[in-house]
Amino acid sequence: MLIDTKTTADFGLMRMLAFFIPLGSSASLTSISHVIINGTLGRADQAELIIANYALALSLFGIIERPALVFRQTSSALVKGKSSFKVLGAFFIKVTLLISAVCAVLGFTPLGNWVFLHAFNADPVSLESLLATFRVISLVIIFSGLRCLYQGIIINHLETKWVTIGVIFRLAGMFLVAYYFILTDSVVSSMVGAVIFLTGMAIECMVSVWRGHSIMKSAPADSGPLLKQKDIFSFYTPLVFYLSFQTVIIPILYAFLGKIQDAHMGIASFALAFSITNLVLSFFMYTHQIVLQFYENNRHTVVKCIIVFSIVPSMLLAILCFTPLGMIFMEGVMGTNQILAQETLLVLKFFIVKTLVFPWVDYYGGILMLRKNTKSLLKPQLFNMAAVIVVIVPLVYLFPHLNGSTGAIAASAGELIGLAAVYLVVTRKNKALQEEKRNAG
Repeated sequence: MLIDTKTTADFGLMRMLAFFIPLGSSASLTSISHVIINGTLGRADQAELIIANYALALSLFGIIERPALVFRQTSSALVKGKSSFKVLGAFFIKVTLLISAVCAVLGFTPLGNWVFLHAFNADPVSLESLLATFRVISLVIIFSGLRCLYQGIIINHLETKWVTIGVIFRLAGMFLVAYYFILTDSVVSSMVGAVIFLTGMAIECMVSVWRGHSIMKSAPADSGPLLKQKDIFSFYTPLVFYLSFQTVIIPILYAFLGKIQDAHMGIASFALAFSITNLVLSFFMYTHQIVLQFYENNRHTVVKCIIVFSIVPSMLLAILCFTPLGMIFMEGVMGTNQILAQETLLVLKFFIVKTLVFPWVDYYGGILMLRKNTKSLLKPQLFNMAAVIVVIVPLVYLFPHLNGSTGAIAASAGELIGLAAVYLVVTRKNKALQEEKRNAG
């Protein structure tokens, strides 16, 4: 059976963390996927070209994949039984066919050539290899969306360990395939990376589908009104735009960082600091799931969780920034020289604000998802983007010596404005809900 929310009423902080830690671990482990792939491609004769081609194909894939990833939140929030799962499954098929059609157009028509040559500045000489890589990566869309669809069911049932198990099997499969390519001296094109990625995603998908299907076989009939396609569309579509807007912010920052005093140092230090921040925050990217599963019956305990999620990553960055461990980490683990290490640690100090704020943004976003009001997420995200631009423009032209720190200041300012905006939205919705209850009473 799917979990009844009443059964979560006695969940304390430790039980919630037991639910969340496997989710966070799976997100952190997923980042190893590309380490395996890049480590394999790095052994090729023309490693720089092959890695660059794979990165370009993956960049375009990352944009197209967004609508598939949203099915995890959609399934978790909307599926209450067999009937609602069937309705969502039909919607999933339509979206997957549409995305597949887009991939086919880009992979097999001159439009794909134009996109890679002009939008991504690809090397014309290796364009055919790049397109072949993109065609293989495009197949990942099917497995990626399907695993998210069933992972929503797994999360609803509070069996988050299976999400982590799926990622572990994925990494093991990718490692074995990568080892085969290395052993047979077959790392000759960027398509090798795509095959490794596809294999891993297919394995994770099989684990998720197997466990999710087992849960659905014993799921109860839906309680309440029958889920309709228009209900899914009104929840799903704003969430796709919300996540897509998030991906736009970083290219905006890079565009402006190209105008600072020392552009190469600024971009490099910002890129390193941003990757470290993302690595730390990756463990907490499922904060909204705590809200979706427990908020209605355990509001105060959920808030305690969010406080922990806000403090822990900020403390980790603070340790790097303000103790000798920072230089040891940058030079020993990241392999940077002393000057770049110092500059990156300076940028990281401003990202501490982002790590403090991000879990709270996801918390309020989770509340809006819980209330099926995802369209209200768009306005705060637009305020976030606007704040980033408003802050970085004067910093770049008036304080160019700040280098990469301008990007971190703008990103953190945008996150703060986004938090204020989503807080106001949720507060306004709460007042309206209370007013409706008073009028009904």
